[in-house]
Amino acid sequence: MAYTVEQLSDIQSIRDVALRYCRGVDRLDEDLMKSAYWPDATDDHGTFVGNAMDFCEMCMIGHLRWRSTSHCVLNHYIELDEDGIHGRGEVYNVTYLFQKDEEILDTWHGRYLDIYEKRNDEWRIIERVCVHEGTVSQDISKMTIDAPKFRQGSFDRPSAGRLVGP
Repeated sequence: MAYTVEQLSDIQSIRDVALRYCRGVDRLDEDLMKSAYWPDATDDHGTFVGNAMDFCEMCMIGHLRWRSTSHCVLNHYIELDEDGIHGRGEVYNVTYLFQKDEEILDTWHGRYLDIYEKRNDEWRIIERVCVHEGTVSQDISKMTIDAPKFRQGSFDRPSAGRLVGP
């Protein structure tokens, strides 16, 4: 399929939405996470179903039980509707969550099924459903590197108002 320049720009803007969500939740940056959703958006994350703004606020507290998290976007399939202001997406995701008080790594596998909406030339999520494929928790075996010399996962958390980079 041949895309127009505007369609390519729209697709990239939607991919940026997914990355803002991931960075926002991983860095505990509530405003950044909220910027991925429209204020009237809904999110169905299984244990939470409701307004996406409320979901973001809940995550800022709920994710404190992990010292760091990494939401990894894998495949991100996007279809734009012919009206030019709606689209649908499927985002494959593996999330690594390091427990705060124990040497345990929780790993989550799943997908986000999204409906996107463009308002005033800006794309955001209007509806999200989180699909769970599987989870695993495992003891962390230390690598034979001098890990304490590296900045740790909580180094840039929270990141509100912080520039990207070191």
